[in-house]
Amino acid sequence: MSDDLSTTAQDRLPQMLADLERLITLETPSSDHAAVARGAADLADLLQERLGRRPEVLERDGVTHLRVRWDDGAADPAGRVLLLTHQDTVWPHGTLERLPFSTADGILRGPGSFDMLTGLVMAIHAVALLQAQGARLDGLSLLVSGDEEVGSTTSRDLIVEEAQGAPAVLVLEASADGGAVKLARKGSSTYRITAHGKSSHAGLEPEAGINAGLELAHQLQVVAGIGDIEAGTSVTPTTFAGGSSSNTVPASAYLDVDSRARTEAEQQRVDQAIRALTPKLPGARLEISGGIDRPPLQRSSSASLYAVLGEVCDALGVATPDGVDGGGASDGNITAGVGAPTLDGLGAVGAGAHADHEHAVIDQIAPRTAVLAALVRRLLQAPVGL
Repeated sequence: MSDDLSTTAQDRLPQMLADLERLITLETPSSDHAAVARGAADLADLLQERLGRRPEVLERDGVTHLRVRWDDGAADPAGRVLLLTHQDTVWPHGTLERLPFSTADGILRGPGSFDMLTGLVMAIHAVALLQAQGARLDGLSLLVSGDEEVGSTTSRDLIVEEAQGAPAVLVLEASADGGAVKLARKGSSTYRITAHGKSSHAGLEPEAGINAGLELAHQLQVVAGIGDIEAGTSVTPTTFAGGSSSNTVPASAYLDVDSRARTEAEQQRVDQAIRALTPKLPGARLEISGGIDRPPLQRSSSASLYAVLGEVCDALGVATPDGVDGGGASDGNITAGVGAPTLDGLGAVGAGAHADHEHAVIDQIAPRTAVLAALVRRLLQAPVGL
């Protein structure tokens, strides 16, 4: 690389790894709001230590989020560059006993290492690199949410507020295979289908009941048939349960459904089909809850920023990461949905999101941090003409 960002980023790698150990060993499962709050408090200290700024602590419905603005909200939002991250993970308490933090053979392991604590630390140190250069950061903001892994239900308004009208949102979610950035993501929808029947004694008078489990069995095949493989639309029954005892005809049963689609039109088609489900058993009733969660992130939302990334990489003398479509959704779907140009997958290189083999490749952390810093500097100096 010709830019001194690469050298200084490499010099910071030991501190970045120490910061990762600090965050990973805290354990911040999304479902434990107190743990997320403790993680946010420690992260606020870390931001103060590395960047000299105390973030705003924003609690929404019991969930803690953090935000740092380098213009204290005074600049025109149209000039804002948003670094979008989260500090919650999918891993329950106690995971560290089974999957401890480690750095060995060039690989960093631990719950949340790939998704997405490495990306969060990269964002912090990319800003620190720019501060060390004396770069002007007016217009930059960093948002750290505490509920991305469970749908961003409480952080959504904050994400929209920061992204509305912004010319650039950079999402520090982990990369795709080989370090590729994500130019598109499917939109996500989640539903719960509850079948209501009538209980009765399974031995004395089973015919007097209306079996909600049997009704649900009828609906399973119908729901699975709503997907369209050729269109890239999945409709997947996931968890289901029902009944109250082994000798009672179940009066209720439920089915959770996960759907992913490339286009808003497909999301709407699936939504209409789910809501049009009708009972098969006489006397049974269906209740539908949930709906469209995140809209698709399409290549039209990322194209301009990907072009700038290419320019930045050329200037640094490094290869531009490939750009691919991703299946999973992220908060980048939300920002793209409000019209903000969004580039996702700028975080860790590795694999194993939500899996026991989760890991990040250590020798990719510093170079990608340098690229991120250069990209932020370029966007703050000359926003994309949007």
